Amino acid sequence: MFRRIGTAVVRHPVWTILAWLIAAVAIVATAPSLPSNSDESSFLPKSYESIKAADIQDKAFPSSFTPTATALYRRSDGGELTAADKKDVARITAALGAKKIDQVQKVVVGPPSKDGKYAMTLVQMDDASAGKPEQSDAAKELREDVKELAKGTRLDVKLGGPAAEALDQQDSSKRGEKLIGFGTFVIILVTLLIIFRAPILAVLPLILIGLVSAVANGLIAYATKLFDLQANSSISVILIVVLFGVGTDYFLFLMFRYRECLRAGDEPKQAMINAVGRVGEAIACAAGAVIIAFLALVLSTLGFLRQMGPALAIAVAATLLAGLTLIPAVVSLIGPRIFWPSKAWKREPDGARFAALGRGVRRRPALVASLSGLVLVVLSLGLFGYQATFDLSSGSMPKSKESMVVKDEMKQAYSAGTAAPTDVYLSSTDGKPLDTSAFAAYAEKLGAVDGVANARLSMVEKAGTTADFTVTLKYEAASDKAIDTVGKVRDVAHANAPEGTEAVVGGMSSIFKDIDTAVGHDYRTVFPVAALLIMVILGLLLRSVVAPWYLIASVGLGFGATLGATVWLFQEVQGHSGLMFMLPVIMYLFVVAIGTDYNILMIARLREEAREGRSPREAAGMALRHAGPTVAAAGFILAATFATMMLAGNALLTEMGFAVSFGIAIAAFVMSMFFTPSLTALIGHAAWWPGHGDRAVERAPGDDGPGHGADQSHDGGRLTHDPFRTRG
Repeated sequence: MFRRIGTAVVRHPVWTILAWLIAAVAIVATAPSLPSNSDESSFLPKSYESIKAADIQDKAFPSSFTPTATALYRRSDGGELTAADKKDVARITAALGAKKIDQVQKVVVGPPSKDGKYAMTLVQMDDASAGKPEQSDAAKELREDVKELAKGTRLDVKLGGPAAEALDQQDSSKRGEKLIGFGTFVIILVTLLIIFRAPILAVLPLILIGLVSAVANGLIAYATKLFDLQANSSISVILIVVLFGVGTDYFLFLMFRYRECLRAGDEPKQAMINAVGRVGEAIACAAGAVIIAFLALVLSTLGFLRQMGPALAIAVAATLLAGLTLIPAVVSLIGPRIFWPSKAWKREPDGARFAALGRGVRRRPALVASLSGLVLVVLSLGLFGYQATFDLSSGSMPKSKESMVVKDEMKQAYSAGTAAPTDVYLSSTDGKPLDTSAFAAYAEKLGAVDGVANARLSMVEKAGTTADFTVTLKYEAASDKAIDTVGKVRDVAHANAPEGTEAVVGGMSSIFKDIDTAVGHDYRTVFPVAALLIMVILGLLLRSVVAPWYLIASVGLGFGATLGATVWLFQEVQGHSGLMFMLPVIMYLFVVAIGTDYNILMIARLREEAREGRSPREAAGMALRHAGPTVAAAGFILAATFATMMLAGNALLTEMGFAVSFGIAIAAFVMSMFFTPSLTALIGHAAWWPGHGDRAVERAPGDDGPGHGADQSHDGGRLTHDPFRTRG
């Protein structure tokens, strides 16, 4: 099949390129814009308690005041606010309300801090647009206006709250996107120049993947609109890295095999056909594993991850299609001139390092497997200290951003939970008015919960069937203590609800509590489904029911090592309270799926070598010799491109950048180079049961096998010389 694809593409390269260009223009010109949403509550299903509470609030208290933005005032000299200062706050608040800014529904003066040094203006916006770009635009206008109105006073003012956080997150993401894009471009260009010493070859993947990126983004926008998915600004950053990182990987897989075929004496066009025919199956299966792993995210209960899964799957599918059609077509037109001005492509370097590594695996597979496995196990020990943090807004931008400064100052000036109080909604189950005589005792029980600063009756619905109790926690809404406390509040609220009533708990801490529950569900669902589907792909590729088990176990061990190292670095060394809650799910998919890529490439090459009549140990050594350079180059580039995410300057992308890049490095340089081939050598022919895919086979005309013409002489299909001798 892949040989036929290679033949068709190489025979009609111009038509293949034209088809890609026409498709790109059509998709980009007609694709809708990709929406963005930073409202965490929109990522949860309606069955969760915090979402039920939000629905009750909308129905029972449509005019209730929930601040979307907060202007925080303090004197420039840090002293207590004077009467004149308070008048200025009232004047500024009234002026903001009079401006009738789009999305702004109500502007009121908030309570002063206990020490008298801070005052607030609270701004309510249209709840229907929560987390959407319109509110970010309103926050930008509010920030400019409030600073202008404060000129000439002794007040310093900063704008915070959810709308301001969304604005700052958006600005931070744009800056991070530019840095990551530039860093990715430089890393790929410089690394390819070092490997091949060929400027055309170094620039070509950047141009081709740029075209694929435009197509993929257009298709993702179509899918997002068609299936009404939730988008988030972090997705665009991850897409850059996935497209250029994975795309360069597949480019390298093909180019290393193309160069090998040319060295073996193939005519250039035939060399590309043979390259696609030999490595196409490995690329397709590797991409299939990544696509299926990403699609497993549709089983997630979090809208953000459900959106990310199909988006990344589309990106990888487009990259796969390009790897099998567009790249071979362009390279076949250029021919060996793609390696200009270097002449090194004509011969394999003397005394190749990977030949020495291959000899080590061949001679002592048990020692190699034990040492590499020990490294993975030791690193995995760190995962037992894993803690999660749930503040997506704080994790998505630097602490120096204005909205983050406001959040930190409010923690000090007010009760930490003042900025995002918890609401308990008590509703009648029979439609009759609530018994108001029970309110005081109910509020007292809520206030007595450990971790609650105070609780009070806030308002009662006009019909008297629903009451809102405001519960202020002692802790910041996204902290572990606040999430634990809101769990206790739920227990007390449910247990002490008067007869004939039902209580639900809402607010940001309640949302984070539900996100914690949803992530736990994802661990139990997404992880095993992704692993099972990847095992199926491995089984189909290798025609074995044995190899997939230890291959998926090895990438699982790689995931544990990656998470353990990330916990040690960020929690133990840098003192973070925890890692972003979604990190393990994302890390699992990237490390398991992309780690499987390298395992597939190595094990597929090992099978090719075994089919040449080599023993399991010889085949493992030769696989490392020939596939090792490809895996090393691809692993380095992909790890380095993911590491550029650390340039974004926020906790989420910094943690994700380190974790995924470290995981890919582990997958490439420990698992696929040492652990997997040494295990396969130890297991021997049993690894290929029941398909016996390692048995020698007859070659198709024009396809002389993995090392044809380079260093082999055969007698009846058996190797008659030392396969590890140094090539001249």
